[in-house]
Amino acid sequence: MSIPFNKPFFTGKEAEYIQQAVVSGKISGDGMFTQKCNQFFEQRYGFKKVLLTTSCTDALEMAAILLDIKPGDEVIVPSYSFVSTANAFVLRGAKIVFVDSKSDEPNMDVARVEELITPKTKAIVPVHYAGVSCDMDAIMQLAEKHKLFVVEDAAHSIDSSYNGKYLGGIGHLGTFSFHETKNIISGEGGMLVINDERFIERAEIIREKGTNRSKFFRGEIDRYSWVDIGSSFLPSDIIAAFLYAQLENLEKIQAKRKEIWNIYYKELKELEDKGRVSLPFIPNYATNNAHLFYLLCKDQEERAQLIAHLRAKNIQAVFHYLQLHKSEFYKPFYDGRQFPNTDKYADCLVRLPFFYELKSEEQQLVIAALHEFYQYYFQSPL
Repeated sequence: MSIPFNKPFFTGKEAEYIQQAVVSGKISGDGMFTQKCNQFFEQRYGFKKVLLTTSCTDALEMAAILLDIKPGDEVIVPSYSFVSTANAFVLRGAKIVFVDSKSDEPNMDVARVEELITPKTKAIVPVHYAGVSCDMDAIMQLAEKHKLFVVEDAAHSIDSSYNGKYLGGIGHLGTFSFHETKNIISGEGGMLVINDERFIERAEIIREKGTNRSKFFRGEIDRYSWVDIGSSFLPSDIIAAFLYAQLENLEKIQAKRKEIWNIYYKELKELEDKGRVSLPFIPNYATNNAHLFYLLCKDQEERAQLIAHLRAKNIQAVFHYLQLHKSEFYKPFYDGRQFPNTDKYADCLVRLPFFYELKSEEQQLVIAALHEFYQYYFQSPL
């Protein structure tokens, strides 16, 4: 039996809805299913305005344009994140200022943010790692104090909240991913959430190649033209049709993923209690949307041995982000500051197989293999 790290889940309605989109005669952007998805997010989560995009990367790039990021502006970003979080702002000429993670979780250490703010700082980009919220009250207070924008990178965070507020709906802008590794998928896909009304009209223009085409199709103008910078950020309605089939099953998908997450936590807690590994920490202000399950080894060598041990049993476990501040691209800009917690997560974090159709017997094989490894690794029975 081979147990993959991820396996996309199909609800059974995706092909049917794609066929409906095709029959409707409109498969380009902003068709029938795009509107259904927009309504779902705005009604369920209370988001002011949502725009589907072809990826979370595109949503971040739209955010950078909306904030009018220019060369010389500074943007504060966690070093422990996917490259898109930083790259979207680099493309506009920004200087990226990295911040370390917290000691007990991969999210940015908000206590270290204010010391990084300068007169050139334009925005803070918190990343809600594994769908677990950053301390958003503290971040929003800093943003208000220093007149900064906040863009939530909520790529992992559908259906997660902070003190009762849904993630992606707290900052000025929020971005989501529907990549096949996420809870809700469309293969590739993303979404921009606009919580500040002053950005709504321009966001539509930027997403439509810098034209006011959306207004034209709503009958608000008699022709559309080039009015701003922009690009082709909106997805085909075929992608939206696939996504809507997933959204209809959100409750079922989330319930199953939380069940899998809770079993991992319960069955592996003994390893943490014995000091063998560290398990995910969920602050009391955050909810857990069961996006992924990780554990922390004591060092990079142990992690490599653990991954090899699991691979020998046909179990695919993987690490996650590398430190952005140590990347090849960032070398010329690196100021020498140390990020010990970021280094810890980059070197020690391992993600376990996690997907909707993970069978109970498969999960138990993963758990047994982990206990076996640590019994051998420490040469003592647990």
